[in-house]
Amino acid sequence: MFGHVAAQAPAADRSMARKRIHDEFENEKDQPGEKRMHRQPSFSTVTREATVMKQVQIVFMVLEPLLRRVVQEELQAGLVRSPRYIERSSPETTPSPTPPAERAAWRLAFLNPPHTPIFTGSKIEDANGNPLQLILLDADTGSPSQNVPPQFLRVELVPLFGDFPQDGREECASAAEFSQGVVKERAGKRPLLTGDVTLTMRDGRALVRELQFTDNSSWLRCRKFRIGARVVPGSGYDGPRVAEAMTDAFIVRDHRGELYKKHYPPLLGDDVWRLEKISKEGAFHRKLAQNGVKTVQEFLQMLTVKPDVLRMIMGDGMTDRMWEATTKHARQCNAGDKVFAYPAGGQNGATVYVNSLFQLVKIEVGGVECAPQQLQSRPQKQYVQQLLQEAFEQRGSLQEADAGAAGMLLHASHSTNNVPLLQNAAPLVPMLPPAAAPVWFQGNPDMALQIADEGSFAYQMFDE
Repeated sequence: MFGHVAAQAPAADRSMARKRIHDEFENEKDQPGEKRMHRQPSFSTVTREATVMKQVQIVFMVLEPLLRRVVQEELQAGLVRSPRYIERSSPETTPSPTPPAERAAWRLAFLNPPHTPIFTGSKIEDANGNPLQLILLDADTGSPSQNVPPQFLRVELVPLFGDFPQDGREECASAAEFSQGVVKERAGKRPLLTGDVTLTMRDGRALVRELQFTDNSSWLRCRKFRIGARVVPGSGYDGPRVAEAMTDAFIVRDHRGELYKKHYPPLLGDDVWRLEKISKEGAFHRKLAQNGVKTVQEFLQMLTVKPDVLRMIMGDGMTDRMWEATTKHARQCNAGDKVFAYPAGGQNGATVYVNSLFQLVKIEVGGVECAPQQLQSRPQKQYVQQLLQEAFEQRGSLQEADAGAAGMLLHASHSTNNVPLLQNAAPLVPMLPPAAAPVWFQGNPDMALQIADEGSFAYQMFDE
């Protein structure tokens, strides 16, 4: 009996399971809409996911050029740092030792360094304003070779990384090492160096008459370029090794910056923002323009006559170090050969002669001429300074004088004194009789100018 019940139990369970599955299937048929909602995503979900995917694609499109640039810089920097290429070799093959560097018999060199700053598209010249010149030197002595150098040698100019070689050496051990420092132009750009990039050296010399960069150096990690020179690979030269030449590292700026570059030396008619530490349309430029100082000449005139006023115009924003740099740059300006006269008039008929920068050339009082270096006492200098300031205020009425006829020294030396002194001026001897009466300086009865018997000047001070 028990065996019969046990045999029937699994059959009953199977019947109940079939009935339960059938009931669930009937329920699903009765509610098709509810089941479909569980199985298919909503329209808002699909729209949101599509929007997110679109945004991700846009981000990838923006980041792709940046990532490519970073990877390219890292690869180039890695090649420069690596002293040799990584070679794959099987475990059974032992790499051959690196052959020793071939000793150079000659060495290429630039006669003079390039003039900086350098701008894209502008002709590169040497520090003297002449075309760059390549010369061939003896590798041992560093002087032009006494031996017979190759009569004709094909050389090429290439752009190099500014920090190449990495260890600070100025020469490369081999041509292969030199090649690792060559910079390739950016994708889609022109070659970095254009012009006379391939030259023929004759008797150990070659002129680079036309050379320019087409791209700035801001995209390099080191932010600088060098110019290198080497024998053209495969040019047919089979003589002793010729070591390569490299200039010092320099920055190449975009040509648009050339419109704002400073002038060395500045010119009288240059805008005042051509001076160091004064930016175009900057705060210092605006302050100077508001006070009538628009050119380098006007800056130097005020610096000569009223340096304290000029310093106040610049304000506290210009530090003492900046002020020193600006005035030092301004004083490199050439004053020229013109001399101007200001007839002060008065009882003694004083006339002040100044150059284009308001530096004193001479003063004439009562027919007596006096050179600046002959002003020795404080009252004399104060009186002349007063006349200079009066002439500066009336500078529109200055008259150009004949410097040659007066025997004047035109190039006044720069002095920190209120009245500039002429260190090398020749004494001016007036054509007056020895017994001439004393000439009194106007407004200063304590100072007299007495003509000595020898015809030279002697100053006499009288106590009150």
